Amino acid sequence: MTENNKSNKLAGREVLFEFHAIGPYMKVVAVDAATGTEISVQCPVTAGEMVFQRQALARLEYVLRKNGVIE
Repeated sequence: MTENNKSNKLAGREVLFEFHAIGPYMKVVAVDAATGTEISVQCPVTAGEMVFQRQALARLEYVLRKNGVIE
């Protein structure tokens, strides 16, 4: 599955992000507003915001799919 197809699964869903720098890492928390499902990922601070969001969205999609919220 391509990255574009992954992001289409979450299209139309409101996702809230929090960013917390912890030493050389950035902890990113993503919350699906509709269900309250929350995930977190850690990435090197040097990766950049787009990478942080992409990783968090991929994990959030996985969890929502696993819980049967999305197909």
